Amino acid sequence: MAYVKATAILPEELISEIQKYVQGETIYIPKTVASHQKWGTRSGTRKLIDDRNALMKRAFKNGRTIDQLADEYYLAIETVKKVVYSK
Repeated sequence: MAYVKATAILPEELISEIQKYVQGETIYIPKTVASHQKWGTRSGTRKLIDDRNALMKRAFKNGRTIDQLADEYYLAIETVKKVVYSK
């Protein structure tokens, strides 16, 4: 998260109004709910994990054991169970 000077982006009237409540402090202004993205969406990590999980489910349906999948994907057995038994 990069810091931006308020004077560079906000109108002077708004800065004056904010200064009634906060002066010389760092404040965080959250995104709106509509612009929030789920974890890994921007980086593509979510898609990679979803694709991996789909491959694991398919392999399990085709006869691979949970132990084999845990070894192949370097995951704990409980993690593999969560993946293959989830809907």
